[in-house]
Amino acid sequence: MTNQSNILVIGGTGKTGRKVVEGLKQHHQNVRVGGRSSDPAFDWGDPTTWPNALAGMDKVYIVYYPDLAVPGAFEAISGLIEAAKVAGIKKVVLLSGKGEKEAERCEQVVANSGLDYTLVRASWFNQNFSESFLLDPILAGHVALPMPHAKIPFVDTRDIAEVVVKALLEDEHNGKTYEITGPRTLTFEEVVQEIAAGTGKDITFQAVSMEDYNSAMKAAGLPADYIWLIDYLFREVLSNDKNQEISSDVERILGRKATDFQEYIREMVRVGVWR
Repeated sequence: MTNQSNILVIGGTGKTGRKVVEGLKQHHQNVRVGGRSSDPAFDWGDPTTWPNALAGMDKVYIVYYPDLAVPGAFEAISGLIEAAKVAGIKKVVLLSGKGEKEAERCEQVVANSGLDYTLVRASWFNQNFSESFLLDPILAGHVALPMPHAKIPFVDTRDIAEVVVKALLEDEHNGKTYEITGPRTLTFEEVVQEIAAGTGKDITFQAVSMEDYNSAMKAAGLPADYIWLIDYLFREVLSNDKNQEISSDVERILGRKATDFQEYIREMVRVGVWR
């Protein structure tokens, strides 16, 4: 039986965080959700909230919002790790982005901290099409995106969460860096075609330039920092050939194949998210 620990899950209501919370509770762990509306609160923008959120915890799952690539993330992660050491935290698991150079700077802060750690580098989430910025275009039946030729090993957040739970609970993952991907690569157009076939909806894909996509985001009134992040993820991450590589880490850690995009589609159809 797994020993009981007190574990802080930062971003515990987010795409991976809430699934990590569920998984840890199934293993009878004491879980504290770290968020701005939690008690005690955890707010990335207010470091004075960090000590109370960390108090009494043994381990921490770190998800930085909105992304480790954004300006200020390195300083925030550095500050949190120092606060974690003061609080007596024994282990941290950091969610990182596959192929993000800026994220790797944050990874080094964790790896050089002297704490036990695991780094989990994830590819683009399946759930971006059901819980995030690509849901509305799917519902509208028209998806316009740049980088139409990029082949992406989309990964299911349920797989990420299972890996994170294992990393938090099992010492064999200490000091390891994992790359978490799906079992095959898909272009955006292929994704749209598969969702259309799975839902029976008429959904079209349109390739656009990065410049036109940025202009559309500006016209929609999206914040400048959000537009910068999306631009970065498309230009720097999706254009990186290494990010198109499929990893076997999910299968090696969980003893089963990574969730296929078709399986994700069937689950989303079942719960009616694209209805």
